[in-house]
Amino acid sequence: MSDKRDYYEVLGVEKGASAEDIKKAYRKLALKHHPDRNPGDKEAEARFKEAAEAYDVLGDETKRRNYDQFGHRAFDAGGFQGQRFENMEDIFAAFGDVFGGSVFGDLFGGARRGRGGPQRGRDLKIVLDLTLEEIDQGVERTVVLKRQDTCKACAGSGAKPGTSRTTCATCSGRGQVHRSQGFFAMVTPCPRCQGAGQVVESPCANCRGAGSETAKAEIPIRIPPGVEEGVRLRVAGEGDAGEPNAPRGDLYVVIREAEHKIFQRSGADVLTEIPVSFAQMALGDTVEIPTLRGRAEMTIPAGTQSGKVLRLRGQGLPVLEGRGRGDQLVRVFVEVPKKLSDRQRELLNEFAELERKGSGNRSFFEKIVNYFS
Repeated sequence: MSDKRDYYEVLGVEKGASAEDIKKAYRKLALKHHPDRNPGDKEAEARFKEAAEAYDVLGDETKRRNYDQFGHRAFDAGGFQGQRFENMEDIFAAFGDVFGGSVFGDLFGGARRGRGGPQRGRDLKIVLDLTLEEIDQGVERTVVLKRQDTCKACAGSGAKPGTSRTTCATCSGRGQVHRSQGFFAMVTPCPRCQGAGQVVESPCANCRGAGSETAKAEIPIRIPPGVEEGVRLRVAGEGDAGEPNAPRGDLYVVIREAEHKIFQRSGADVLTEIPVSFAQMALGDTVEIPTLRGRAEMTIPAGTQSGKVLRLRGQGLPVLEGRGRGDQLVRVFVEVPKKLSDRQRELLNEFAELERKGSGNRSFFEKIVNYFS
């Protein structure tokens, strides 16, 4: 079980709250716990990050739907987690639009990069196709992708081997410049170093001063059983390399279910259809049917009607939060033979004659007549 607080509780809203109410609640909390208003207050900083994490999920329609269904395990299952904010800069960049512009440039004094430290790596996203059998069991996959790795020649500094970065003369290493416009003082990122506080005078020939290079990576990914279409899982630290002394970004894996030839999915339940004979439906029978884990016996009660849905308990998919399995729903329908032997035709004719002499059909037609009269 996750020890995180419920995201609705964090923002102080009801589960059915509108997107606008959620946005307003987050803005109120962010302003209240903002680090510039609470310097040195670790508890306020923790609340600030907690509110940002909650808004990252509840402010996104798809994430909110997954969270409502699976709780925190939708983003923290099998080693995967939800959005993580390494520092304040991540939050400022992610939710600036909530405040109608640069969140903390307009409201609290400008760019944060110099203060927030080196920039973490960019997050990456891939789509992973899975069969229902793989979703049923859980699976480990190794994906191959290209990403930015730390340049080996310069160890990520971007500077020519034997040299190093130098302090930016424009901002004196602060990463920010102050400008006055009348009564207002504005703080903006340094135009020369782009907020880094340092510049490269002699760029590395291998990465041309970028500090990173494109490389192929093989990344093992463990998918927990029971994931659904559209669920986004996070593999921490497998994105692009960050600036020196900054962490990597993350890799996000979006699940896509491959179409199955036999089964359809409805949450943790799976649905299938099987043809049976009229005799099996009328007299009852025990038949073998396919399941995701092999074959299972199913009893067809006598007198079952065509189109009836029968249930096999526990033959569905695992529930993501670990509360057992869903069921397999089996719709049975009568398969009419295209060819009959002479003996089969003789018996069917005899059966039809018995039906005509019986009361079953008369009862049915009487209902029709009564309905229209």
